[in-house]
Amino acid sequence: MNAPKDRAPTDTTDHNDASPAIAAEIMAPSNDIRDDLPFFTKRLGFRLDQIFPADDPAVAVISGHGVRLRLDIAYEGPAPRLSLLADDPDSVADGERCLTAPNGTVIEIDQKDPPMVLPTTLHNTVVRRLADQAPWVIGRAGMHYRDLIPDRLGGSIIASHIRIPEGGPVPDMVHYHTVGFQLIFCIQGWVDLVYEDQGEPFRLFAGDCVIQPPEIRHQVLYSGDDLEVLEIGVPAEHITTIDHNMILPNGPANPDRLFSGQRFVHHKEQEATWDDWRLPGFVFRETGIAKATNNVASVHVAKWQGAASDQILSEHDSDILFAFVKAGDVDLDIDDTSYHLTAGDAFVVPPHTKYKVENISKDIEIIEVSLPGKFATIIHPH
Repeated sequence: MNAPKDRAPTDTTDHNDASPAIAAEIMAPSNDIRDDLPFFTKRLGFRLDQIFPADDPAVAVISGHGVRLRLDIAYEGPAPRLSLLADDPDSVADGERCLTAPNGTVIEIDQKDPPMVLPTTLHNTVVRRLADQAPWVIGRAGMHYRDLIPDRLGGSIIASHIRIPEGGPVPDMVHYHTVGFQLIFCIQGWVDLVYEDQGEPFRLFAGDCVIQPPEIRHQVLYSGDDLEVLEIGVPAEHITTIDHNMILPNGPANPDRLFSGQRFVHHKEQEATWDDWRLPGFVFRETGIAKATNNVASVHVAKWQGAASDQILSEHDSDILFAFVKAGDVDLDIDDTSYHLTAGDAFVVPPHTKYKVENISKDIEIIEVSLPGKFATIIHPH
């Protein structure tokens, strides 16, 4: 409805600057300003900014906790619903978690930064093939996402094949993720990145990878054409927070800094050394991620060197063992089903499940991610 003629205008002038400022207000009804004010100011810690007319108040503007609320007797709209997030919810409103103000506004009080919960893994065999035409969806910053573990193993992990077809500046902002583990592996092309306390921006090339320790601020700056990366996140559902205050780069590199017990890693394929892998006939390059995460996870890239037999029957005891075929092709036999896998395909083998790889091409390269970083492998005769 139209505002009353005697309503005082909102002051949108910044008196320290000639340019106009903008103030946003949430409209709320009121039956009696004198009943509403004690509730909001004394019980919830809001402050009174404006009130009028003095003899019989009809409008009051209060603010607090990042919210500006206009209580107006003439307003006939519905009462809003507010969520107050506190470091210690029990210290607010005598520990009550849900209150209703005299004007009908419902206030829910909850934890500001709830602890990250790692769900129990629901083990399942997963095979995701590029040829199956799984849909690409548009995600954050306009990037294309392809889901590699649709059931997320009960919410314990998300694996995404991400691409940017046309290179150029990436519309990203400085942000961080509340995660237990996160990997970015460049499969094709290149991308420019910058990270908190890691010095100047750098270019991540195909074959290189980084881990993003919990809550490290970072930004995607620029990509070449046809960029493709593999991104792993634990747990599957995690919060991404924009940091509007930090500007990157933020100073000299501090490579020894810990973020929730983890160090940043930038692994470069050209500097890697190769050694015998856990499966016979393969060699792998160590990324240093197991050590940097205190064995939260490990990331290996394995390639075939040939053996007496190219049929390998094995099992493992890792909680999560994810693999992505980076190049070449291989046959996977698991759960009485055979799959021919090529570049772009991914699979998850549950613990204590026998599986066989055979017909291994000479150019095979497999990216393997394990959580935890250390686990046992049993090779079975066949």
